[in-house]
Amino acid sequence: MHARTIRLASLAVALLACAGARAERVGEVDTAFKLIGPDHKVVVDVYDDPKVKGVSCYVSRAVTGGVSGALGLAEDKAEAAIACKQVGAVSIAAPLPKQEEVFSERQSILFKRLRVVRMVDAKRHTLVYLTYSDKLVEGSPENAVAAVPLDASVALTVKP
Repeated sequence: MHARTIRLASLAVALLACAGARAERVGEVDTAFKLIGPDHKVVVDVYDDPKVKGVSCYVSRAVTGGVSGALGLAEDKAEAAIACKQVGAVSIAAPLPKQEEVFSERQSILFKRLRVVRMVDAKRHTLVYLTYSDKLVEGSPENAVAAVPLDASVALTVKP
C-alpha cells in the first residue's frame, strides 16, 4: 500500500508540473447586472510564458454570471482577446517546439477550454501567441493572435 501511495503522489506532482502556467487576475468589469448570483463580466487575466522568461500574455474574455455562472454550469462565450508583451529581460533556457500549447483553462463544465498556443517564427525572430476556444462537438472559429518580436541578442532555437 505504501508503494502505491508514493506512485500516486509522484503522478500528482508530475501532472502539476505539466499543467503549465496559472492565470493571475488583473481586473474585471461588470457588463450586466444579475439580481441573483454574480454579474456578467469581462475579466483580464495574465499568464507568464513558462518557457520564455520575460514574456507575459494578457487575455480578456467574458464570464457568465447569474445562478448558472455561480454554480459553474454556465458556458462562457468563445470570444477572447490576447496581447502578449515583453515585460522584462527575455531569456529562453532551452530550444522551443515550433508550436506548443502553453496555457489551457476550462470555460464550461462540458468540454470547452480556452487555449493559448505559442508558435515560433524563427525567420522573423518572433514568438506568436494564438488564443482560441474549442469545444469537443462543434469547435470554434473565434480566435485572436499576438506577436512578440525578440531582440537579436536573444537566442531563439527551435526543437527539430
